[in-house]
Amino acid sequence: MSQNHNPPHFASGTPKVVVTRHLAPTVEARMGELYDVSLNTSDEPMTRKELISAMAICDVLVPTVTDTIDAKMIDGAGDHLRLIANFGAGTEHIDLEAAAARKIMVTNTPGVFTDDTADLAMAGIIGVPRRIREGVDLIRTGRWTGWAPTGMLGRKIGGKVLGIIGMGRIGQAVAHRARAFGMEIAYTGRKPLPAAMESMLGARFVADVDDLVAEADILTLHCPLTDATRGLIDARRIALMKPGSSIVNTARGEIIDQEALIEALQSGHLVGAGLDVFPEEPKVDSRLIKHPNVMTLPHIGSATVEGREASGEKVIANIRFWADGHRPPDQVLTALVGG
Repeated sequence: MSQNHNPPHFASGTPKVVVTRHLAPTVEARMGELYDVSLNTSDEPMTRKELISAMAICDVLVPTVTDTIDAKMIDGAGDHLRLIANFGAGTEHIDLEAAAARKIMVTNTPGVFTDDTADLAMAGIIGVPRRIREGVDLIRTGRWTGWAPTGMLGRKIGGKVLGIIGMGRIGQAVAHRARAFGMEIAYTGRKPLPAAMESMLGARFVADVDDLVAEADILTLHCPLTDATRGLIDARRIALMKPGSSIVNTARGEIIDQEALIEALQSGHLVGAGLDVFPEEPKVDSRLIKHPNVMTLPHIGSATVEGREASGEKVIANIRFWADGHRPPDQVLTALVGG
């Protein structure tokens, strides 16, 4: 339920909105109709200096995951900045505590990328055991010599254990898809799902992360990046995994210790990986690119026309609720920020 507060006052009668990246044309057109908006038509990520300048003049900042908004930047923001309407669900790139201290509201766009990201995770869950990347490379380099009874043998996924770390919207959507492929679903998270939901998904709760990674044939990550999850899949936990198992990551690159992952891939302990995210994007370690069974994708888990338009519409709705004196539907850290 929305909660009323005093509507903000805008010098020009409408919010001054700065959008840091190029969004869907329909979204930008609607923003132009509603607000005094500054768009980034070049789509070049804004520098720290440019972000600071934007935060000094706007009422609303619309950043994305490529924009780091730290405490120093928030502390130095102009008095008019009262809303950070993030494009995307993740907010780890924004110092939420600093925003709360300045009474700057933060919103995000949860839920709109659930199916898109789950679909891409399934591409890795299927593609790595079946060596899809390696097969594509054989064709494109002209090295394929024809069908053979023992050629390009992969592994079936039916009957295998899919370990899901993080059973929120996306984790549940992946479980729903994987069950249709005959996989056994095990998961861990902050708490078990209701019994009815577990029954519907055919999923069972494993309380300890170590126990989950040890039994998973394929491990897929769907948890947010926090202090607790940074480096969660480290060398010790990778060593617990079955020889010949694999990892799929469509969450955040920093959740995995990349050096430990590469070592396990090079030794053959892990048969492969499906990676849509990396710790130093857009830099991707050349050892991952060269590995024959690592699917490296350019952070496209949410990259559908429909999803990106829906996310932009949520941004617009959050701004409109806030500007009209109502609590936005997707406010982050409500208890800290207040109305």
